[in-house]
This record gives sequence, structure tokens and C-alpha cells, in this order.
Amino acid sequence: MEIGVALPTMAREYHRRTTITWSQGIDAGPFSSISCGERISFHNQEMLVTNAAAAALTERVRVFVNVAVGPLHAPGVLAKQLATLDVLCDGRLTVGLGVGGREHDYISAGSPFARRHQRLDDLVAEMRRLWAGHPAFDGADPIGPTPVQHGGPELLAAAMGPKSLARAAQWAAGISGFSIDADGPGIAAAVAAANQAWTDAGRTEAPRHVTGCFAVLGTDDDRGVLQSFTYDYLAIFGDRFARAMADSAAVWNVDRVNQVLDEAEAAGVDEFILVPGTTDPACLSAMTAAVRERTGAS
Repeated sequence: MEIGVALPTMAREYHRRTTITWSQGIDAGPFSSISCGERISFHNQEMLVTNAAAAALTERVRVFVNVAVGPLHAPGVLAKQLATLDVLCDGRLTVGLGVGGREHDYISAGSPFARRHQRLDDLVAEMRRLWAGHPAFDGADPIGPTPVQHGGPELLAAAMGPKSLARAAQWAAGISGFSIDADGPGIAAAVAAANQAWTDAGRTEAPRHVTGCFAVLGTDDDRGVLQSFTYDYLAIFGDRFARAMADSAAVWNVDRVNQVLDEAEAAGVDEFILVPGTTDPACLSAMTAAVRERTGAS
């Protein structure tokens, strides 16, 4: 199982130096990918700009857009941005796409919340058509650049429920999930559900399974930092829910990191993403040491 690390864009005190330090450290470490995701009504850095910076600062790891809220974007614009990013990272791009769960982001982006699942399906089909060199409309020039990866970057779906998984099985190469409580049985159930959706759709190849969790290591108060971060990230859903989820966030020591990685690997996960709840470079150093020891990497 591969192990990636996200940029800590959802944590407070994220600055220019954070992008440089974490991008270079992740690329030099025993990791498979660097990533960040999308929120609009939040303090985080913008997703595509930050992933572009990471692409320029790295040479080895895959650049993982994880996850773009597809219906927030015009298909032609997003297709051009992702193709540009694929060129910038010389074909190292993977893209996770979902519908999100925060109506505030849709309102802030001036995008309707209705029909978002169908709009995501339509977006994927149109981007692939554009990446194949077809113009957006009759008489128009094709939208460039041409992606380095033939047909466009690998697309994963952020899908969980049966209906979303059934839709994802029509177009995605796999699933990009997430486990706030890093629960092993829950991760295994998600893998089994995706496999079943692929089988039901008549897909002969197994889906690629990616998941992850919030984690904090290397600070003066790993548990407190993780819980504070989790609460801050989920506060939009109300105090009661955010507090419960913050209390369940459990990956704040090396033993727990190894436990969730062991359980995810046993469940059939192909890549696990550690999402740091702090911008402190000590966290990256601690994650690097833990994964090196686990994998025996030099």
C-alpha cells in the first residue's frame, strides 16, 4: 500500500513557506503523493493554485487534486486547468472529483446546489471529450493544452452511498474516500461497497481504493492539536457534530498511525493519505520518520 501526505492547507497559519517546506519534504520522503482539496467558504488556500505550486516544487510524487467539487466549475475551464496542471507536473496528476456537502461553498461560488450529482456526471463526460481534442462547440478551436496522460488524468470519485457509488462506477477509475475516526472496519466496508458497485456495473477491472484520515504527530500536544483542527474543519455542520467528530479523531501517535495503516492495507486500500492537522514542519518530520520505519525506506 502506498502512503501519501496532504499539504496542510486546511490548518491555520498556512503561508508561502509552508507550501515550499512541505512540498519539498514530501517529495524527498517515502511518500507516493502530495495533495490538497477544495473549500470556498473557509480560510484555506485555493486548491488548483496550490496544487500547481506543489507540481512545480516536486519531481517524483504524484500530484493529487483531492477532492475538487466538480459542480462548482465550468467544464471547459476546469478541463483547461487540469490539463495545464498535468503538463506542469509532466503527467503525475490524479484528480478526485465529488459533489461536496457544504451548500455554503456553492453559494459562495455562485453555483446552484440542485442536480449536483448529474452535473458531476456531465462534467466528467465533457472534460473527457475536450481532452480528446473535440472543440467545446462547432466552429471553436479545441481547448488546450493536450494532457500529458492520454485521455486526461486518472479520475477518482469521492462517493460513499450506494447511489453515488453506482454513478461513480460508470466513469471513475476508483474511489477517494476518507475516515475521520480512522475506523478499520468502516474502511473495509467502504472498500467492499466500491468493489460491489464495480461488479454491479459490469466493470471487469477492480476500482482503485484511496482513503485517508486527519493526523497530527510531532507537536507539543498532538491530541489537542488534532481535536482542535477537526472541530475547526467541521464547525460548519454545527457544534454538536463537530465536537463529536473531534473527540473521535484518534490518529495522534505513531502506534495509532501504524494501526490504521495496517487495517487499511488489510482491507485492500491501494493508497492511504495522511492529512495533517497542523502546518508545523515537525509534523512532517514525524510522519516521515514513522513511514520510513514502517516501510524500511532509506
